[in-house]
Amino acid sequence: MRAQEAIADFAATLRELRRSVGNPPFREMAGRSGAISHTTLHEATKGNRLPSWATTAEFVKACGADPAAYRERWEKANQVVRAAGAGKRAAAAGAAAARPPDGVQTPAENRQTVDVAVGARPSGGGGGPSASVASPSLPPDDIADDARPTPSAPSGRRRFRLSRPAAVALATTVVGVGTAVAVVVAVDRGSGADGADLKPSDNRSKAALTPADCPVQVRNPPPAPPTHEGDAATFIADITLPDCTHVAAGKTVTKIWRLKNAGKVPWKGYSLRRLDLPQRADQCQTISEVPIDDTKPGEMVDIRTDITTPRKPGLCYVRFKMVDAAGRVAFPGNRPVNFQIIVE
Repeated sequence: MRAQEAIADFAATLRELRRSVGNPPFREMAGRSGAISHTTLHEATKGNRLPSWATTAEFVKACGADPAAYRERWEKANQVVRAAGAGKRAAAAGAAAARPPDGVQTPAENRQTVDVAVGARPSGGGGGPSASVASPSLPPDDIADDARPTPSAPSGRRRFRLSRPAAVALATTVVGVGTAVAVVVAVDRGSGADGADLKPSDNRSKAALTPADCPVQVRNPPPAPPTHEGDAATFIADITLPDCTHVAAGKTVTKIWRLKNAGKVPWKGYSLRRLDLPQRADQCQTISEVPIDDTKPGEMVDIRTDITTPRKPGLCYVRFKMVDAAGRVAFPGNRPVNFQIIVE
């Protein structure tokens, strides 16, 4: 299926849902939502472009339906659209490669670009909220995920946060940033910068983590350049659900990270890809790939995803990596982006 067909089919699905509940005015739907404008809701039904998952979820909720029932259809359409975009960009890149490059950064200049990968923030003194952090190494399961052939569309971009000690140490570290994937995991203020994982010496499985482990402490991975030279990301803030927030079981809440494109590479078709796939019933549920709005260098972007907590109390520790439009990890040397919430 071509991208335009996928977009048109999904728009038709939203129009049918709205018709099924009596075609309420878009202004009325916006009022029910309280989080999105009537013009954005209207645009979602026109079929000009695929709406973001956040817009889709608000549209569905405004019609009194369950967003989870539409998630799979949105993800399939999103994969088709992103695959088409990746093909066009690859063709353009091939044409550009035939021309002599202009203004290529020298290695020394590239080292001055600091990538903080989503969630990397120094805390407990030393460095401000936008300080850069070196990327941590990924655990064996993450490495396998990065190495295996990626789907045509990126699965989701993930952001993470550094542990207080790691954040302070990393705040002074400068790392070249490319288009490597940044992992977005449940907000982990206590974890290492940019989504570092549990130490190998910690023989407890992630599934065995308890609220007493929050915030989860992680280590930094070996330095690695970004996938795209000059690419960099800086974590700005947790707009919602800071680390170790308590949430009732069986509830749906919205997590929002604010990031800044701190490099020289436009983020087009980027996303946060969840690492622990397939998701288990006892885990917090999210979409597998969280879309990131196109972001120019120097701009900030809010990245949001709905989280449905499991019925069983415990600690939800979820990690993501940022991927480009072709599904490649953007910041392999950064720790995953993450969120950590205590389910009670």
